[in-house]
Amino acid sequence: MRLLVTGGAGFIGSAFVRRRLRATDDSVVVLDKLTYAGNRDNLAECEREPSLAARFRFVRGDICDPAAVEPLVAEVDAVVNFAAESHVDRSIIDDAAFLRTGVMGVHLLLEAVRAAQHPVRFVQVSTDEIYGEVAEGLSVESDALRPRSPYAAAKASGEMLAAAYYVTHGTDVVITRGANTFGPFQHPEKIVPLFITNALDDQPLPLYGDGRQERDWLFVDDHADAVAFVLDHGASGEAYNVPGHGRRFNRDLTAQILEMLNKPWSLVRSVSDRPGHDLRYAMDGAKLAHLGWRPQTALEDGLAETVDWFQSNSDWWRRAKSGDWASYYDEQYGWRLAESVEA
Repeated sequence: MRLLVTGGAGFIGSAFVRRRLRATDDSVVVLDKLTYAGNRDNLAECEREPSLAARFRFVRGDICDPAAVEPLVAEVDAVVNFAAESHVDRSIIDDAAFLRTGVMGVHLLLEAVRAAQHPVRFVQVSTDEIYGEVAEGLSVESDALRPRSPYAAAKASGEMLAAAYYVTHGTDVVITRGANTFGPFQHPEKIVPLFITNALDDQPLPLYGDGRQERDWLFVDDHADAVAFVLDHGASGEAYNVPGHGRRFNRDLTAQILEMLNKPWSLVRSVSDRPGHDLRYAMDGAKLAHLGWRPQTALEDGLAETVDWFQSNSDWWRRAKSGDWASYYDEQYGWRLAESVEA
């Protein structure tokens, strides 16, 4: 199969590319704008190893640019769209970028797929956050979408646009909805790498509120494999939940990270919560399980691997914390930490 992977230099997208090249004989073209969260180093092994490099090509470009997208879509059998602005906190600060990528970018990709002279499958990689806060029970794919942040609203809009193209134009669309994902190569703006790297430097860990926000945690390799499985086996027009292998309160996850690093709880500071913070996400994975896929990595095993990776790759995450990181961190957490209390 010939694949175009948009956002393939990002956290989950690069894991998909690395694993797909190793598991199949597919050829992969990555299109990535290389914003702060896109990192060419995430694909280094694909360019370094001859057996992978022969089937791999990187193109720097924007999914909102027809000149970049249309020629690439015309050459492939499937488009797997990971491209997205993905951090809720940043979407509160600047929502326009999220709408541009998550809605207009998806529209342009779908139009390019529709214009292709041969059948092209389109995989839209989405998130459990489109369901909004789930007070009890488990979200199923037929539930209404109730996004509560600009990020989740942009992802839900992209999903609905893709689904509309399936109904209106017969476009071969499948959708995945992944749980909170963690693992190696994750940008340190997210809670797991942020808390690991801050703890390694004995810096405060800014825990929102009382830390009792509950998340279902999905290891990145499992997420990448689920997207690959849906690409190969998913029914056109369908959406599939991709749950994790363990639900935890953010507070308890923080304690696990500190225990693995042998760092004290005194590093944790309770800071003002972000606006509209969803307290709980939880998805039913039966639909994908019936198709033949379940997550394989227990939370504890994935977390141990992640902690080990960040301990061994300080050059990578220190580069990620350079540039405009200090100004972002100060805007997001500076005043919160100044007013924080012991957790």
